[in-house]
Amino acid sequence: MTCRVAAVDCGTNSLRLLVADVDLDRAELTDLTRRMEIVRLGEGVDQTGRLAPAALARTIGVLREYADVIAGFAAQSVRMVATSATRDAGNAAEFVRRVSDVLGIAPEVLTGAGEAMLSFTGATAELAADHGGPFLVADIGGGSTEFVLGPGGYGGAGSPSPGGYGGAGSPPVIRGGLGGIVPPDYRAISVNIGCVRMTERHLRGDPPTAREVAAATADIDAALDAVAAAVPVGEAKTLVGLAGSVTTVAAIAMGLPAYDAARIHHARVCSADVHAVTLALLSQTRTVRAGIGVMHPGRVDVIGGGALVLDRVMDRFGFSEVLVSEHDILDGIAWSLARDSCP
Repeated sequence: MTCRVAAVDCGTNSLRLLVADVDLDRAELTDLTRRMEIVRLGEGVDQTGRLAPAALARTIGVLREYADVIAGFAAQSVRMVATSATRDAGNAAEFVRRVSDVLGIAPEVLTGAGEAMLSFTGATAELAADHGGPFLVADIGGGSTEFVLGPGGYGGAGSPSPGGYGGAGSPPVIRGGLGGIVPPDYRAISVNIGCVRMTERHLRGDPPTAREVAAATADIDAALDAVAAAVPVGEAKTLVGLAGSVTTVAAIAMGLPAYDAARIHHARVCSADVHAVTLALLSQTRTVRAGIGVMHPGRVDVIGGGALVLDRVMDRFGFSEVLVSEHDILDGIAWSLARDSCP
């Protein structure tokens, strides 16, 4: 049977909504609407350790709009998750209270592992295990980047078993909530290298100076040392890249005149093109970046940091190309919500 669900993902940079019909018997997820607004909830969190009043106000304002959309579609079940910025904030309780007032439910503050597994689920649900698996999924967010290695796909070899996280024909969703559980056949880690964090820490110039870029690169490379220690990246056959930094770099590399999610989804971009786009973005002023047809206004100031993370990942781990996905943690939330909450 079909279950209508609403998934909300609140990250460091963006607030996103997916309303979808999920048919667990057919293993199908059908979008009804997807929305994304840049709210920059994590603005300044790396320095202050708190969510700024203006950032909270922006986020709650957009969330009110989303609540109206959810009501209009008559979603049967709703789940909101909050990720890196909220994990790091000393006043997260205020955020939880204000969200609860608007949505009628409390947001679930994910662990890094929980965030990683939901991103993996959303990104690989369409990919059979023989479609280039095992997969390394890299979800480059505003405050952190999640890495997950696993087989992925519906019913692929090594998929989580019926007694754990779904059987043949089911994506590897986390059951019993969205905590930090990682199935035995998967490896996951979250590290604090996101596009907003790298920009606020290092890439302050317009454009960034060579010294700033070198400092950001060293910071990213140190985090990738931790990734290499926790995840056997060499086992991966395919790198799957998620989130706005990756899709924007792909759109630029593809020469698209305007953002086209259908063309970007499952595009493959070679490492040389990623490197060239990264160098170009880091050498441009914000005014020049703002004139790029595919550029969302809310990414203008942070896209250089996100591109640099992707470039360093590909260089460090030897990936010749990245498979770009428009499906990510939102889809993972929807699958998990349908499995946990629907009859």
